[in-house]
Amino acid sequence: MNQQWDTPVTRHLLDLAQAALPEIVREVIAICEIPAPTFDEAGRTQYVQERMLDLGLDQVVVDDLGNVVGRHPGKGGGPTVLLAAHIDTVFPVETDVTVRSDGEVLRAPGVGDNSASVATMLHAIRLLREADVRLTGDILFAATVGEEGLGNLRGMRAVMESYGGEIDYVIALDGSLGSLVRQGVGSRRFRLTVTAEGGHSWGSFGSPSAIHGLGRMIAQLSEIRVPTNPKTTFNVGLISGGTSVNTIAAKAEAIIDLRSLDLEELKRLEERVRRIVADVCRHSGVGADFELLGDRPVGMIADDHPLCEVVRKVHKQMGIQTRSYPSSTDSNVPLSMGIPSVTVGVTLGGNGHRTDEYIHTAPLTRGLGQILLLLAAVQQLPVRARLM
Repeated sequence: MNQQWDTPVTRHLLDLAQAALPEIVREVIAICEIPAPTFDEAGRTQYVQERMLDLGLDQVVVDDLGNVVGRHPGKGGGPTVLLAAHIDTVFPVETDVTVRSDGEVLRAPGVGDNSASVATMLHAIRLLREADVRLTGDILFAATVGEEGLGNLRGMRAVMESYGGEIDYVIALDGSLGSLVRQGVGSRRFRLTVTAEGGHSWGSFGSPSAIHGLGRMIAQLSEIRVPTNPKTTFNVGLISGGTSVNTIAAKAEAIIDLRSLDLEELKRLEERVRRIVADVCRHSGVGADFELLGDRPVGMIADDHPLCEVVRKVHKQMGIQTRSYPSSTDSNVPLSMGIPSVTVGVTLGGNGHRTDEYIHTAPLTRGLGQILLLLAAVQQLPVRARLM
């Protein structure tokens, strides 16, 4: 190992990380078993706040949304790095989140996404504090709310609004070990509400139906051709409406998801969707209204950006194979602001966003070591570099 961050201090931290597996596993279980659906993360907010305070992190604050941020001060002169992990899950509050242990496998809804990341972040704090390691720059640790679904990255937006002026680099924890997300997939999400006069299915037969109108819209949307490069997608994920089998529907709704790696393509796709809806309204006698539910920004850094190179070098040093792919994560927000950001994972597993989700615990020590090396390595990067 010949990297500038290969020092007795970092080697000591890696040794500590290797021995930390039992503590990390207990932390993962404790976090996972606190329900935290998007918009209802208060239990985990309190847990993380108490843990950050117990670990001796400086300036621990909880904002109005429930984000928890604490500071590990540096010696001065280095870049300020934000390390963030979201605490919300996609599962309703009544979901059984009891963790089941199966050898070196943990099984539970949300155990990987994102309990493992939050737990590993907390133990990165623990090791830095216990070993009394001060890097040149400050490290801000953030547990964010509202990353999933219609949370619309609201937690990271608030953190960046408060701290963005001082942050040089962002590392978000999400996904699987070895991942490198440098492209933020942008999205626009809408509730499309179609209305009509309605009436009795026999006596008012022929009157415009909101369901029929929505059906025509969806059929035409399914025929839209989108580019594969930059990848652009659309989906009608939820539909509802009507009153009874013998009632001409006066109202019907659909939730629409539009995504792209390119902002202009995303705009063009939205324009086409709106034109289709307007055309069906003119010819079917129904009305329609769009309600914006989510707007995730597009952003990216170059594949050869110094931050990406650091991730690959750390992965190589740790014996981790790097897999680079686009995704929608907390990194979207800083990327859209011109702040270099990547998202990396901390362990391996599967079935994310399913109730039979699982993770392997053995890789968690490498995930923790990866974080510690990344924090050390980023200290070698320039301050206020922004996107290059």
